[in-house]
Amino acid sequence: GLRGWRSRGLLELKGSWESVQTFDWYCTIIYTKNIGVDEQTIIDVLTKRTYNQRREIAFAYERRAKKDMISALKGALSGSLETVILGLMKSTAQYDASEIKASIKGLGTDEESLIDILCSRSNAELMEIRKVYKELFKKDLEKDVAGDTSGDFAKLLLALAKRAEPSSVIDYQKIDEDARALYDAGVKRKGTDVKCWISIMSERSVPHLQKVFERYKSYSPYDMQESIRKEVKGDLEKSFLTLVQCFENKQLYFANRLQDAMKSKGAKEKVLTRITVSRCEVDLKKIRQEFRAHHGKSLYQTIAEHTKGDYQRALLSLCGGDD
Repeated sequence: GLRGWRSRGLLELKGSWESVQTFDWYCTIIYTKNIGVDEQTIIDVLTKRTYNQRREIAFAYERRAKKDMISALKGALSGSLETVILGLMKSTAQYDASEIKASIKGLGTDEESLIDILCSRSNAELMEIRKVYKELFKKDLEKDVAGDTSGDFAKLLLALAKRAEPSSVIDYQKIDEDARALYDAGVKRKGTDVKCWISIMSERSVPHLQKVFERYKSYSPYDMQESIRKEVKGDLEKSFLTLVQCFENKQLYFANRLQDAMKSKGAKEKVLTRITVSRCEVDLKKIRQEFRAHHGKSLYQTIAEHTKGDYQRALLSLCGGDD
């Protein structure tokens, strides 16, 4: 039967990943039309490989089956599992670009997704997302974001979408100037000079901003996060908080987002899927460590408690282990 075939195939593959025969073997066991869909094999194969290896599998599948593997997977899968697996068939930048496009397509805007991506990605990641967005959708990311948001929220996202890699040189005089400017533009005055906040938080390097936020405490009775909560509200507040939390400890930010997504009744699958898929080849192991340190149990155990079925098996496989 197919299960025995799969077991023999996976056993045979140990240590032989580079061979073309390996790719062809994987392709034949991912989806067999006459026998039906073996979701467990799809999970076993695609969640335990890198993006480059998944691409090679797709190329070999097309050679062997004479059909596109993405189309085959769409026909074979459905629901949450399909979302995860199809997400894995994109590069990290392609996945992020597609998520941004989906968040602004059609009626209404998914501000939460825009904030999660644009406010948490590094400058290098954002530059790659811009490039891939143009390739995929033949449009500029900045124009699409600007056309679908408004006010100071739009100005912040646009500044982030356009930002380039800042200098990594630490200028200690500039640290003090920026800390004082953030204070003068917010807590010190009536109203908030949001333009000043946007400029500093979108144009400085992460090491620089970490030192700025530390110095900020010598001017303000509140730390930067407390100041944001007092000064702005709504999507702008969420955006600035995401930026500051990611500047201070990005992996802890994602760990907290995962915890929030699962602690209410019924896991917020969209958030859970997006973070797991987009960070699985970036920093998921560090996110797991922060999750364990701050939430008293492993990410693996928490996912197991709040999900089920093939979707659960795929996420647990991507998670990679129980800390």
